[in-house]
Amino acid sequence: MTTIIGLQRKDHCLLVADSRVTDDDGRTYTHPVMQKITKRGKFLIAGAGLTQPCDIIQHNWIPPTPNSAAYKDIYHYMISMVVPSMRVALTVNGYMPDKENDDSDFIFLIALGGMIFEIDDSLSVLMREDGVYGIGSGSPYAIGALHAGATWKHAMNIAAKNNVFTAPPFITHKQVK
Repeated sequence: MTTIIGLQRKDHCLLVADSRVTDDDGRTYTHPVMQKITKRGKFLIAGAGLTQPCDIIQHNWIPPTPNSAAYKDIYHYMISMVVPSMRVALTVNGYMPDKENDDSDFIFLIALGGMIFEIDDSLSVLMREDGVYGIGSGSPYAIGALHAGATWKHAMNIAAKNNVFTAPPFITHKQVK
C-alpha cells in the first residue's frame, strides 16, 4: 500500500514516493531508512506491493551495467537484459509467487537513462505514451489529479487525503536523459 508516481519528460524523468509503509494488520511504519525509491547503479527503482520482492529488487539485485549500445534501444535492453537478471535475483533470494492469489504481488517503476519503465509481477515491461505513471493503492488519486493539471506535490497530497496508506513526506528522485 503506497503511492508512487512517475513523470516522463522530454529531457528527464521524475519519481515521487510517499513515506508510509504498512503491514498486513494495517499498522503503519515510517522511518528514513525505509525508502520506496532506491538507486542501484544507473537505475532508480521504485517498488510497491509485497515487501519480499520489493526488498530483493531494491536491495539485493545487482542490475546489469548498461553500455552505450543499451541506450540506443533501451526498451529492448530492459526486456533482454534487465528483466532476466531480475528473475534470477528473485529466484536466488527465495521469492515464490503466490499462484493461488490473483492479486498482483509487486510492481516497479524503474528509470534508466532518464526513461521510465513499469514492470509488474509478470515481469512485463510497459511504457506509457502520456508519460504519467502511478503504482500503489493511492496512485489512482494522484494520476487523476495530474491529468487534471495538478503539480506532482498537489497530486501526492490529494492521494494522501484520500488513501490511508499514503503519507508525507514525499521523496523525489530526478534522472536526466
